[in-house]
Amino acid sequence: MTERNHDSPVTRESRLSAPPLSPHLAAIWGAFLHEGVMLNKERGTRLLEIWGNGCIELIRTLFHPLAEATWRNGVRLGPGDDCAIQSVPSGCELVFSIDTLVEGVHFPKDCPAAELGYRALAVAVSDLAAMAASPLGFTLALSLPQATPGWLQAFSSGLADAARDAGINLIGGDTTRGPLNIGVTVIGQVPAGQALTRSGARPGDLLCVGGSLGDGAAGLEVVLGKPLPAGLPMAAQDYLHRRFWRPLPQLALGQLLRGVASAGLDISDGLLADAGHIASASGVRLLINGPQLPMSDALRSWSERQQLDWMLRGGDDYVLLFTLPRAARSQLERWRAAGHAVCVIGEVQGGQGVQLDLGLGPKPIDGPGGYQHFRSTDD
Repeated sequence: MTERNHDSPVTRESRLSAPPLSPHLAAIWGAFLHEGVMLNKERGTRLLEIWGNGCIELIRTLFHPLAEATWRNGVRLGPGDDCAIQSVPSGCELVFSIDTLVEGVHFPKDCPAAELGYRALAVAVSDLAAMAASPLGFTLALSLPQATPGWLQAFSSGLADAARDAGINLIGGDTTRGPLNIGVTVIGQVPAGQALTRSGARPGDLLCVGGSLGDGAAGLEVVLGKPLPAGLPMAAQDYLHRRFWRPLPQLALGQLLRGVASAGLDISDGLLADAGHIASASGVRLLINGPQLPMSDALRSWSERQQLDWMLRGGDDYVLLFTLPRAARSQLERWRAAGHAVCVIGEVQGGQGVQLDLGLGPKPIDGPGGYQHFRSTDD
């Protein structure tokens, strides 16, 4: 017997009185559910039986007319068939990345749905920025314990904001019932041979970062309602809240790095951990100069020890970490003039691993320097 969800009944009257959605938001859900509900009566009926007849029918009724608005950037066939078809310009290569976000692991339970929608897409798009790619499209796999219209509308609103900010469009997706779990696959393109990888750093290169560090970790403190320093301005709290929930992928900076930077990635696990990834892939040692680390004014209310820990190990900053040949150092001023807060924080040396100099001489970093997905809580 098909299980029914009676937790969130939606009447015909409530469906018809639902507030109108923006065209971009309507396009998001139209594309997402086009294949599963709108073009497949049998599957659509089953989804309605499982989730209750209000939510999916509401999406189908409101969003179908605008589904085609997602067909952009060379998408020859969007939602509605078994696969999307993407055209690739001559001389370009496709890049792909997938991120999975699990409730209670990557985001707090009962968090704001709109903020979650934005963050889920933004952190995935940041991987495209790290590869110096231009965004083309993304797919969304969403597992939900129940389909609540208000939650879905808020989630899709945040998702639509992130898609608009990044210039990327939804080209397909899938839904199922289960624990809250979000999977986002992003697709981008880059001129052949110009993708920025982790493996090109060479001794003598400069180690650079694309913005302030530690804001993501401090933002998590704000989001979780942890005790905050006395006198922390509300403007600083708002800034940190946004930095955690709504990180801005550095797509424009990533594209400027094409053919100039020697290696790079985005800082998600923490500066030390991610610097270690470049060092390992390139077969070099990275020296980080602590006094040169960029910090926002919002962090200055915490102790210097806490500031440093978050800048080095906090993660969730989603700014680019890259190496730059010294001959290209003049590019930094051009990028700063264009509004990118790039700065030099160290150098590439012969050897292996990561060293940190806090003003008393370089010291090797022992053990993990940031977030470890499979580290035991007893470690």
